[in-house]
Amino acid sequence: MIRRLSALWETSPAAFWLVLLACLYFLVMAVRLTVIDIRSHLLPNRIVFPSYAVAGGLLVAAALVGWSNNAGPANDASWLGVPGLGVAAGAAVLWLFYFVLRVVYPPGMGFGDVKLAGVLGLYLGYLGWGHLFAGTFAAFLLGGLWGLVVLVTRRGGLASAIPFGPFMLAGAAAAMVVLPASGP
Repeated sequence: MIRRLSALWETSPAAFWLVLLACLYFLVMAVRLTVIDIRSHLLPNRIVFPSYAVAGGLLVAAALVGWSNNAGPANDASWLGVPGLGVAAGAAVLWLFYFVLRVVYPPGMGFGDVKLAGVLGLYLGYLGWGHLFAGTFAAFLLGGLWGLVVLVTRRGGLASAIPFGPFMLAGAAAAMVVLPASGP
């Protein structure tokens, strides 16, 4: 995301500010949801649902502005030549993936996680499919490692409930910060 922001600053300052606002929103949303999920094992709709509109609007607008300033699809947010379609496709794919996990094993995944997955898919879809897969993998890796720590330290057992939202947010943040973005 940092390289994307740097490239946008040079090619499309308006898109830069839109993406920066989306990133700041992500940071605030992630902190609030992490604290709430750790305390209560809930991801409240009053935070998650508005995030679709705020993040989606900012990222699609950034994709459209960036596309118009570059005279063509210049990044992964422009999928099949349509600017912003990567944002929507990322949200849909990640939401569907988590929904399938919820249907297959309901006790293992809360529906709040499914709803949050769509929001994270907006951000990761803006950056590209590699970010979407890496962010999802990182969430399960971090959650699995935490589960091992809980088991090894005997602070819980195999049936212990672990809030997964913080790991989803951390995995998405890691993919956004660590992986280089392709194109401006």
